[in-house]
Amino acid sequence: MIRLLEGKTALITGANRGIGKSIALKFAEHGANVAFSDIAYNDDSRTLEGELSAFCIKAKGYASDASSFAGSEQLVNMVVADFQTIDILVNNAGITRDNLLLRMSEADWDLVMNVNLKSVFNLTKAIQKFMIKQRFGSIVNMSSVVGVEGNSGQSNYSASKAGIIGFTKSIAQELGSRNVRCNAIAPGFIETEMTAKIPQEFRDNWINDIPMKRAGTTDDVANLALFLASDLSSYITGQVITVCGGLHT
Repeated sequence: MIRLLEGKTALITGANRGIGKSIALKFAEHGANVAFSDIAYNDDSRTLEGELSAFCIKAKGYASDASSFAGSEQLVNMVVADFQTIDILVNNAGITRDNLLLRMSEADWDLVMNVNLKSVFNLTKAIQKFMIKQRFGSIVNMSSVVGVEGNSGQSNYSASKAGIIGFTKSIAQELGSRNVRCNAIAPGFIETEMTAKIPQEFRDNWINDIPMKRAGTTDDVANLALFLASDLSSYITGQVITVCGGLHT
């Protein structure tokens, strides 16, 4: 098998579970050294370190709050000290606090915006100086189809994911001349621990609206992240690519 990320180093936020974990494993399978972070370093982190190391690459987990500007800068500095470089950044950290706007609290609005959107600003700002200096880098931001289409009961989440799209396109223009690329992935209905909690009736209705008649897997998203991180996409930047089985086209 050709290892598309051989010798590269990736930093992935929110990687203890779900999409982030699948991306970390996919990158390691393709030869990347993987630094990953989550709000806490726990048993999930230690397990993932072991799974990643089995691919004969360097792997290390960090406890870091992506919504903290200072914390994000500290994380990037620690990863560079431990790995000497960061070639790929995947901004994956995210949460939901769903409710109709009528019932949504200011606290839930602010929390979602800080974790989902401000974190992308924090990590990208902290990492750009290293990527500019080495004149190479791929930044992959995790948006969502609801950032494109909106969704009732998710005005905070939709706004944060829409903000990521605007940020992605702007950073692609700012850093393109330095050979630093920035793209976004917009997943649709993906099977994760979070979506597993959705009542079956709603799951069935959602899947029925998907032309491919199935939910996506975290591996579906990881495969696209691999492409965007690798040299296969060396002339692609400023793009938003959906992984949704045709739900939103």
